[in-house]
Amino acid sequence: MSKKAQEDQGEDQHARAAILARELRIVFSNLKRRLREQATAGDLTLSQLAVLSRLDREGPATVSNLAREQGVRPQSMGATVAALEAAGLVRGTPDPADGRQTLLSLTEACRELIDASRIAREDRLLAVIEAKLTPAEQDELARGLKLLQRLVD
Repeated sequence: MSKKAQEDQGEDQHARAAILARELRIVFSNLKRRLREQATAGDLTLSQLAVLSRLDREGPATVSNLAREQGVRPQSMGATVAALEAAGLVRGTPDPADGRQTLLSLTEACRELIDASRIAREDRLLAVIEAKLTPAEQDELARGLKLLQRLVD
């Protein structure tokens, strides 16, 4: 193969990869939106949902850490956390490493809500997969998931 042909092939592969990246972003954005439609978050704000999601993924944190991670002032995060505490979704305990600080964590009631929400989203996906994909397409989707997992590892 000539050098020019190799360069053309490399450019074609790059263009194909760029198209795949764009299409993946669009598909995942649409999927995420559809799954959010299934959520039962009630009247929670986006900031409150972000805090709950962060505490669920990474465990307890201080108001200061949450504020820094969300890019807001500690006073603003304090108001967000106060509303979550009033709703019974988070609780504070003294930080064992620094008793002056309070570590926030999810309550058991919040964990149950999160679990129920996840189950509802998975049930929705199950119903859509069974309704719209043949068994062969489901096998193809399973193979694709292995590739997607490699992208995030």
